[in-house]
Amino acid sequence: MENNGSSIKPGAWLWLIVATMLATGTLCPPQALAQLPARFYWKSLSNANAVPVIVESLSGNTNPFDSAHTVTPGASLDATLALAGYAHTFSLLDRAAMAAIIVPMGHVSGDVTVSGRTFNQSASGFGDPMLEFDINVLGPPAQKNIPDVIRYEPGFSVDLLADVAVPIGKYDSGQPLNIGQHRWYGRFGLPIVWQLGPWVPGQRTTLEFLPAVWLFGDNDNYVGQRLETDPLFQLDMHLTRDLTEHLWGSIDAAWYNGGKATINGVSGESLNNLGVGFTLGYQVNDNLNLSLGYKTTINDSEPGDLRMDMFMVTLVYGWHPLVEGMRRLQDEK
Repeated sequence: MENNGSSIKPGAWLWLIVATMLATGTLCPPQALAQLPARFYWKSLSNANAVPVIVESLSGNTNPFDSAHTVTPGASLDATLALAGYAHTFSLLDRAAMAAIIVPMGHVSGDVTVSGRTFNQSASGFGDPMLEFDINVLGPPAQKNIPDVIRYEPGFSVDLLADVAVPIGKYDSGQPLNIGQHRWYGRFGLPIVWQLGPWVPGQRTTLEFLPAVWLFGDNDNYVGQRLETDPLFQLDMHLTRDLTEHLWGSIDAAWYNGGKATINGVSGESLNNLGVGFTLGYQVNDNLNLSLGYKTTINDSEPGDLRMDMFMVTLVYGWHPLVEGMRRLQDEK
């Protein structure tokens, strides 16, 4: 692929590919509307690393730390979340792969009703760490060197994805509102990236999908009761476009279906809700990326509907030993 007269420096051009996949709101955890940002599953040079810092402000009728989005009719909750993590890309059987961990922390408060009782509660602390593994199964082979990066175009790519949350977050069995969820949960998904048009910085356009199924263990001490949750199907969709070589935007949508909660044999309602939003991402320099996003549910007028609004700011610092070495050689010339 040629640069088509682009003025971007070689090192920065490489990082526009390497860091964008890891940084466009990246490692946004499954909490908070469980909608990962656009361009999260773009592939980069193997052995790249990234450390994200994410801050989110949310309000709605469900605990944003709960990936099941269990709706409490009439609830009014507000939360501030901070998230930190680490991601590493590598090659496995000549396919691009990624392993990541994210640790949520923060504060949530509001009115919650359980079994006819209303609680005005708050919780603060660390949530359940989330581990993720992703591997490409359809598309170009892993990018192992600079020539691979230069030749790379995603075309139509499909991944296999697995997440699991480790239930070690802060939990108080005496109240329904918690940071930790006191149960194992995770998901399986098929991230899809469909390239539309040329793969040149400043001109890239993609259509992206992530169909996934969330599975939940039982919480046997939910305010002294047993909480069970049916599988939740989720479909994330993004239409993304480069606005300049360093700036991109996306229109985002999500559909949630299922996830019915049962407390001591009393069942609630299944979700069937839509969410929409947008994301803007900007490459500050070769290593640092910034993104801003907003997401909201739309068909949320009934008491049992999922209702949530979220603002998100993400900073991600990324690096790769090979690219850092190239930069040092350029500085010495």
